[in-house]
Amino acid sequence: MSAPSCVRVAPQPAPSDAYDVVIERGALARIGEMALQVVPAARYAIISDAHVAAILGDAVLAALGAHAPTELFSFSPGEASKTRATWAELSDAMLARGVGRDACVVALGGGVTGDLAGFVAATYMRGVPWIQVPSTLLAMIDASIGGKTGVDVPAGKNLVGAFAQPRLVVVDPDLLRTLPPHELRNGLAEAVKHGAIADAEYHDWIDANAAGVARGAAEFMPSLVQRSIQIKADVVSRDPHERGERASLNFGHTIAHAIERLTDFGVPHGVAVAMGMVAEARIGEAAGVTESGTATRLARSLGRLGLPDCPPGTLDPAQLLAATTSDKKARAARVRWALIARVGEAARGPAGEWTFEVPHDIVLQALQS
Repeated sequence: MSAPSCVRVAPQPAPSDAYDVVIERGALARIGEMALQVVPAARYAIISDAHVAAILGDAVLAALGAHAPTELFSFSPGEASKTRATWAELSDAMLARGVGRDACVVALGGGVTGDLAGFVAATYMRGVPWIQVPSTLLAMIDASIGGKTGVDVPAGKNLVGAFAQPRLVVVDPDLLRTLPPHELRNGLAEAVKHGAIADAEYHDWIDANAAGVARGAAEFMPSLVQRSIQIKADVVSRDPHERGERASLNFGHTIAHAIERLTDFGVPHGVAVAMGMVAEARIGEAAGVTESGTATRLARSLGRLGLPDCPPGTLDPAQLLAATTSDKKARAARVRWALIARVGEAARGPAGEWTFEVPHDIVLQALQS
């Protein structure tokens, strides 16, 4: 078994919010003792979707239950469950079971679970500590890090939520062995994004090893997981509340969220991000912000990983543009785009800003190309 590694997330300027992302094969079996060291709670409340709960629930119940009373609260899988209604159902279930302020919430699952369980933790009895145990590649390298929690509402995705840093993130790469190919691809899109905004060498490494990376080969995944986590941790540590640099992590996401909304989440998040990155690179090129050829370069890399490079043909570009106005970065219904200067470097405006307003006609022309 490989030695564990640890990435420190240190949100500034709040050192009390710092936490570790522990990357360790077989860590799931040690989640009880890890939790006890960081959050010695009187009770642990595991929140997981029904699918993950059926696979991993008993093991985590046993590991945590060896140290304190532990219960599992589940919900229906899928983005459709990331709602205020599910948040209320989970909160009410915990109240009915007598879970108190001395408890700790444990989010076990993918990105939906992390967002939802984190929002429960942030609001339950005005806030209780929580731990992330991501089970998908996307959650391991991206969604579990940074303290963003929340739910979707009819107006858009992730528009109701809170920043609530976890006390610990436990990443067990062994869980990737049984990850379905489509779930692996979802995570790989975020890995490409990390390279696109911050590390050209990392992007090129993914591209050069695309065949092995795409199948989740054991010789590549530890390096990919470690580097992506480090990039995400560095950015969110410098800007924990997305007042500046953290917006760069949204590259590809404005179009992605519009695609998800217009397809009623029929397009998985990572796949939508892949589509969104190429579209937003084209927008950046058309606006004179992004180096020419960047969109083609990203499309080639994503294609080698089995990811698409354009939105579904059933979506009209004008529809996509209209749907972007509900994005969190929009101001007065004007979209702010997180763009890249070139592969490996997030773009900044003349005043140091991390997002750009691009005229609608330029955006529409780029989406139609």
